[in-house]
Amino acid sequence: MNSNSHFESKTFTAFKEGDQAAFSYFYSKYFLKIQSFSLQFLYDSNDAENLAQEAFVYLWEKREGIESIGGIPSFLYTFTKSKCLNMIRHKKVKDKFQSNFLNEKQRELDVEILNTIQLDTLELTELESIIQESISNLPPKTREIFIKKRFENKKNAEIAQEMGVSLKAVEAHVTKALRILKAKLSDYLFLIICFYL
Repeated sequence: MNSNSHFESKTFTAFKEGDQAAFSYFYSKYFLKIQSFSLQFLYDSNDAENLAQEAFVYLWEKREGIESIGGIPSFLYTFTKSKCLNMIRHKKVKDKFQSNFLNEKQRELDVEILNTIQLDTLELTELESIIQESISNLPPKTREIFIKKRFENKKNAEIAQEMGVSLKAVEAHVTKALRILKAKLSDYLFLIICFYL
């Protein structure tokens, strides 16, 4: 077990026991992903944020029933998927288009997409592993820039200054990374767009 896995295992145990610092760790790790997933279907940032908050409140309340670290994202996405479906079916989502017909078709499509998403714990854990491996296989400079952009949330200008390259070079590396990852992970493309990219 590597040091990060050992740390997460200890943090998960503490989380199950009601440690709020451990909960904060998983909140920081998954909140933006859950919010982004919600936004794909609710089309309103406030609604997406509120739903993500609700998911984490429910996670905290049900923490003793979570059996593994991989169960945390599975629990969060399953809860959020269910809530999104409920809101769409009860027409509690923002209209994406001016046309009522197009809005109705969009809702039907969103329901169909949500119903096809499988959120099995093992599949999500496997997906994270596949993504990490694919990122590690990117060309060195592309990988470094992509990590700074996607995981350290740095702006392109900030990355360019840190690495002594042009803004266009940063943009080119990010585009290259996304192109490579989407080609390698095409079978998981929708989930990756929602949860990771």
